[in-house]
Amino acid sequence: MFAIYKRELKSYFRTFTGFLFIAVTLFFVGLYFTAVNLLQGYPYFSYAVSSVVILFLISVPVLTMRILAEERRSRTDQLILTAPVSVGGVVMGKFLALLTIFAIPVGLISIYPLILNSFGAIPMAEAYLAVLAFFLYGMMAIAAGVLVSSVTESQVIAAVLTFLVLFLAYMMDSICGLISSTGNLITRILGCLDMYTPFQKLMNGTLDVKSVFYFVSMTALALFLTVQSIQKRRYSLSRKTFAMGAYSTGMAATAVGIIVIANLVLGELPASWAVLDVTSQKLYSLTDQTREYVKTMDQDVTIYVIAPEENCDAVLAQTLQRYDDLSEHIRVEYVDPNVNPRFHTQYTSENISLNSLIVVSDKRNAVIDYNDIYETDYDYDYYTGGYSSNTTGYDGEGQITSALDKVLTDDVPRVYMTQGHGEASLSTAFANALKKENTEYESINLMDYEAVPEDAACLLIHGPTGDFSADDTEKVTAYLERGGNVVLVTGIAEGETPNLDSLCAYMGLQMAEGLVVEQDQANYYRNPYYLLPNLSYSSYTAGLSGQYYVFLPFAQGILIQDEGREDISYTKFLTTSDSAFAKADLSNMENYDRGEGDTEGPFALGVSAVKTLEDGGSATLVMYGCEQIFSDEANMMVSGANQIMFTNTVSTFAKHEVSVSIPVKSYTVSYLMIPQSRAVLLGVLLTVAVPFGCLAAGLVIWFRRRKL
Repeated sequence: MFAIYKRELKSYFRTFTGFLFIAVTLFFVGLYFTAVNLLQGYPYFSYAVSSVVILFLISVPVLTMRILAEERRSRTDQLILTAPVSVGGVVMGKFLALLTIFAIPVGLISIYPLILNSFGAIPMAEAYLAVLAFFLYGMMAIAAGVLVSSVTESQVIAAVLTFLVLFLAYMMDSICGLISSTGNLITRILGCLDMYTPFQKLMNGTLDVKSVFYFVSMTALALFLTVQSIQKRRYSLSRKTFAMGAYSTGMAATAVGIIVIANLVLGELPASWAVLDVTSQKLYSLTDQTREYVKTMDQDVTIYVIAPEENCDAVLAQTLQRYDDLSEHIRVEYVDPNVNPRFHTQYTSENISLNSLIVVSDKRNAVIDYNDIYETDYDYDYYTGGYSSNTTGYDGEGQITSALDKVLTDDVPRVYMTQGHGEASLSTAFANALKKENTEYESINLMDYEAVPEDAACLLIHGPTGDFSADDTEKVTAYLERGGNVVLVTGIAEGETPNLDSLCAYMGLQMAEGLVVEQDQANYYRNPYYLLPNLSYSSYTAGLSGQYYVFLPFAQGILIQDEGREDISYTKFLTTSDSAFAKADLSNMENYDRGEGDTEGPFALGVSAVKTLEDGGSATLVMYGCEQIFSDEANMMVSGANQIMFTNTVSTFAKHEVSVSIPVKSYTVSYLMIPQSRAVLLGVLLTVAVPFGCLAAGLVIWFRRRKL
C-alpha cells in the first residue's frame, strides 16, 4: 500500500494537477478570509470556510477523475491488480495520496485563525471546528470521486459523474424539501446522501458526533464499494465470475445496510450525549439555571412547535431536543401548519409565526412567538430611506424556561418600585428579565398609599438621589416589620439623607462616606473606582461565583454596625479587598492615595440582612452600594452577569427555587481592529503570493519533465 501511495503522490505533483488543486483551494479561502475577516474585522473564520465548500463541486472531480479511470483506460490496472498487494491496499494507497494533497491546503489554512488571534480574541474552538468540518467534507467528496472513477475508463465521464454526485449531495436537503415538506420514507432514504446538513451542523459551533460519524462512515462505505467494483473485474466472464459478482453485490448491499442502520441508530442518541457546544456564548447548551429548574418539575408539559420537524429552525430545534432529553415531564411535538393550519386557535386568537411554540400544561398555556426567540435591532439606512434589521441575540432558552414556569406556577408574585425620590427606572433589558421571571412589577409613589401593598413580594428602591420623607420611611419600616422584603440600591444623593440612613440603621447597616477606591489591581478594571468585587456564594450570586465578574462603577461601601446582633444575620456576598478605602473628599482629589479622613476598608458592596421578628417571621433587606449596578452599561461590561444577579435577587423573594430568567445569548461580536495596511498586506500574501507561488512551482516542475 505504501508503494502505491508514494507512486500516486509523486504522479500528482509531476503532472501539475496537485499544485493546481492546492493553489485553487488556497486562493478562494484566502479571498474570503481577506474580504470578510481581514478587511471587515469579522472574527468568525467559519464564514470564510463555509463559503468555499461549494468549490469542491469543481475541484474534486478534476483531482479524482484519473485516479482509477486512467489506469483502466491504459490497461495498467492489470499490473497493479496482479501485484502482491490487495485490492483494498491499492484503493487505500490511492485515496490516502489524494487525501494528503487535500491535507496540505487544510494545514495551511489552519494558520489563519492564529493570524486573526494576533489582532484580538476570536472563538478559536469554533474556528478549528470549522477547519475539521471542511476537512471531513472534502474527505468524503474525494472518496465519492474515487468510487465514480472506478466504474468508468473515461476521465471526462468520471469528472462529470463526480460533479453530478457532489451537486446532488450538496442540494439534497432542498430536493427532499421539494419532494415532501413533512418527510416520508423516500426523503429519509435520500437524506442519507445529504452531505451539507451535517457539515452545517459542525459549522454552527457544535461538535456533533453524529455528523462526524456520518462523514467517516460514508467515506469508508465509498472506499468499500470501490474495492467491490474493482474485484468484479479481476475475473473473466464465467459461472464462477457470476458467483463472484453476486458475492460482491451481496457484500455491497450488506455494507450499505450496516452504514445506514448505524447512522440511524446514532441519530437517536440524545443531543446531550452526542453534541458538544463549543460556541463562545454556549448558544446551544442549557444553563445550570434551566437544569436546576427542570429537576424541580413534577408535572407534564407539552411543547408544540408550529413547523414541520424537517424545516424547523435549526438552532431552536437543537434547544428543544435538549429540553426533551432533560426530563421525562417534557415532550416536544411538531405540528405542520400546512396539514393543521388552525391548530394554534385552540390556545390563542392571534396569528403566530412559523416556528412559534405553544407550551401547554394541565393548568394553562403560554405562546412564544418566533419573533421573540431572536433579539433584533433595527437601524435606519439614510441611503435607502428604510430600516435594516440585525439579529443580535438568541433567547430560545430564556423564553422556553420562563414559559415552563408560567404554565406550572400557582401564583404570580408582584414587585413594587418606589418613585418620587429621583429613582432610576429599569431599562428594557432588566424589565424583560422581570417579565421572564414571571414576576409582575409596578412603580408606585408611597405618598399615594397608606402602606406598602399587601401582595408585594418585595419593594425595590432603585438608586434614589433624594431622601425619603419621614412618612415614606415609616411605611417601609412598617412593611419590614410585617415580614416584608426590600431591595435597596443606593444612589449618590445631592444632600443629606437622614431618613434613608435611619431605614438602613433599622437593619443594622450604614453607608461609608464617599466612594470606594480599590487598590488591589485584581479588584478593579482600568480605574480604581471601577470595582470588580469578590463574590461569595449565596442565592444572589448563584451561577456567578468562579465564572463571572460583577461590575460596580463608583460604588459606596456598606458597613455593618454590629455583626454580633442576635436578631439579625448578615451575608456579605459582594466585598472589596482589604486594601480598599472610601475617599471622602472627592472635590479635592488629586490622586488615588489614601488621605486624612478617608474610611478604611474592607467594605461590603452587596449584603443581605435578615431580621428575626417577634412573631417568628423575618424581614429581609438586600442592599447594593452602587446606583449603576443594574444599568445596561455596567451589565454589558461583564457579559450579563449583573442582570443574572438582579434576577437571582428577585427570584429569591418571588419564592422561586431557581431563577427562571435566562439572559439573552448575544450574537453581538467584537470586531477585530486590523490596520488597513496590515489587512491589505496579509490579503495580498494569502490570496496572491501563496497560491500563485504554488502554481509557479507546479509549472516549473511540469516544464522540466516535458523536456526530459
